[in-house]
This record gives sequence, structure tokens and C-alpha cells, in this order.
Amino acid sequence: MAHSVTPFLMFEGKAEEAMGVYASLFEGAAITAIDRYGPDEAGTEGSVRRATLRLSSQELICIDSPVHHAFTFTPSVSLFVECEDEAELERLYAGLMEDGQALMPLDNYGFSRRFGWLNDRFGVSWQLNLA
Repeated sequence: MAHSVTPFLMFEGKAEEAMGVYASLFEGAAITAIDRYGPDEAGTEGSVRRATLRLSSQELICIDSPVHHAFTFTPSVSLFVECEDEAELERLYAGLMEDGQALMPLDNYGFSRRFGWLNDRFGVSWQLNLA
């Protein structure tokens, strides 16, 4: 049986910046662990070898890949956030949309009275829903 299942976000040099943005937007969020590449290691010295970010009760693992890949994030996998109220929903949407791309602007889509879907500036896809 699997011990745990944790979303794993692979960046190319932007992991710490992304985690900082996410931690600043989500109440109670924290970077709980960070391990960096040292000199003469596979990754750029000081970049994130592996870090853990806690958003609400969900942990995310983030890294800076030492290898350039021909792929990045895709909206086919997204982080789904249930927001307690409209103020939280709008604040998160505005913060994550900074230099991002709207896939579905905040609106009533029938399945939810207030919902938005976006790719943030790092390419990570977020679905925000009013609970």
C-alpha cells in the first residue's frame, strides 16, 4: 500500500519564487523544508533540490530540475482550491493571475456559482471554486 500521494511540481530555476508567491497568498501556508544544491552537484548551486510547501492541509513537493525538459506544466492537471468566501476566492484569483493566463475567468458556470481556472506565471494550473 502506498505510504502517501503528494503533488510534485518541477520547475526550472523558479521553485523558490513560486513557493514564495503561493505561501504569501494562502493563509497559514508555509515552506516546511528546503534542501538546496551545493557546489559541484547536478543542479545550479543554491537552487531547490527538494522542498515541501504546505497549503492548507495539502503538502506539495517542489524542485528545480537540473535538466532542461521539452515539457512544462499543463492544465490537464491542476490544483483545485475550495474557497470559503468570495473575498478569499477573488484575492487568490487576482494573486495567481498576476502575469498568468485565464482559462475560465471568475463567473457562474452553472456547476458552481463562482469559479475560475487559470495558469499562473509559472505555468501551474489552478481551479478556484466558491465552496
